Amino acid sequence: MKRISIDPITRLEGHGKIDIFLDDHGEVANAYLQVPELRGFERFCVGRLAEDMPNITNRICGVCPEAHHMASTKALDALFHVDPPPTAKKLRELFYSIFYATDHTTHFYALGGPDFVMGPDAPVAERNILGIIKKVGMDIAGKVLKMRHDGHYLIKKIGGRPVHPNWGLPGGVSKGLSEELRVEVEARGREAIEFAKFSIQLFNDIVLGNTDYVNLITNDAYIHRTYNMGTVDQNNHVNFYDGMIRVVGPDGKEHAKYESKNYLDYVAEHVEPWSYLKFPYLKKIGWKGFVDGEDSGVYKATPLSRLNTADGMATPLAQEEYQRMYDTLGGKPVNHTLATHWARLIELLYATERWVQLATDPEITGETYRVLPKETPTEGVGSVEAPRGTLTHHYWSDERGVLTKVNLIVGTTNNNAAINMSVKKAAQGLIKKGVEIKEGLLNTIEMAYRAYDPCMACATHTLPGQMPLEVTIHDSEGTILERRTQNLD
Repeated sequence: MKRISIDPITRLEGHGKIDIFLDDHGEVANAYLQVPELRGFERFCVGRLAEDMPNITNRICGVCPEAHHMASTKALDALFHVDPPPTAKKLRELFYSIFYATDHTTHFYALGGPDFVMGPDAPVAERNILGIIKKVGMDIAGKVLKMRHDGHYLIKKIGGRPVHPNWGLPGGVSKGLSEELRVEVEARGREAIEFAKFSIQLFNDIVLGNTDYVNLITNDAYIHRTYNMGTVDQNNHVNFYDGMIRVVGPDGKEHAKYESKNYLDYVAEHVEPWSYLKFPYLKKIGWKGFVDGEDSGVYKATPLSRLNTADGMATPLAQEEYQRMYDTLGGKPVNHTLATHWARLIELLYATERWVQLATDPEITGETYRVLPKETPTEGVGSVEAPRGTLTHHYWSDERGVLTKVNLIVGTTNNNAAINMSVKKAAQGLIKKGVEIKEGLLNTIEMAYRAYDPCMACATHTLPGQMPLEVTIHDSEGTILERRTQNLD
């Protein structure tokens, strides 16, 4: 059996490789996305003070620290049995909307976008953000850089630091919003709305206006009919910060709807010996392997999943684009993996609209932005929609607030089974007997995982915290002399 390795895979957060195995006829027998790193935050957070968690867990990732910071802060609300005041909740959602817009901008223009702007077969040296700048011009590059600058500037002004914020507290936040800063936040938010509209138009022109790209998006090699997960508000509209977690089936019908504190009643985690990432699945259906369909417990939690899960968007411009996407692609649910890029831009527009809505809310500058905890800490769950999917932090503590157990299920972990399925199906659809395997073809397979915007540093945990390891010793001729393993059997 022949093996093709893409090592390392590129344009993602963290490290990974893809191994593709061909049978004797040159057809793809199997493919795996493997992650050779272990972080293990769940284990070394045990014994820490719970109140330190928002500042510890945001070190999991430099791309989405705000997501961990916010999920952790909400988990502390539950752990300490305290309900933040309205101003605090709105400040948190404002902060989170700014982060969302900034993060989605990064993925579209720097990570996923080069495959479409430059083309999947473009030279490697050009298929990056610098290649995009050269092709589209400095005017567009300036818009992207300004959006990124404004986002990180406001994250610093509100959250204390441009990366790894130190603002969230059980019961609220450490600092409110002055009227002077509110005016600046609103002004930059209105500019961000225009940037989001511009980005969608760019997608219309470059991607939807290119028949080859449309054919790639609708190619069966990039279609999976799985369950979808996302957080919705009281109207079943997309919400990133708070709401109920909703799961819909491949047919679009509701499978479950629950509060995040009850996630263990609905989600379980499967372990494979060849990956440090766990494989969550829907508990009431069960783990049936790497297959899709209604009888499989595999689900996705991506931007496209959130749109599939919701009945609409909570802001007018995003709702128009939401409806246009479904009208264009034949109605709900959309199962085209590469359409996730379109959904991400619709979420970018929603995030900027919500940013301005909150910045103009009369309560946003309120002086009561924290309630002090008074009860003995016990157990708490907090969740948000990270850009990559539903993010859950679950903490257990003793009466002193010292953590005794921690469980994290992050966006990329939710999508792990689906990512592996997408990589395998793309490989099977593109690699055929007699087809010359060039770098561009392998990059087109990589596009299957890039749509998920995976964050490997966030996702690499192992249960119960032991590191599987295999060491193989070869002689100079390549013959195996000895093999030692730990935690594999």
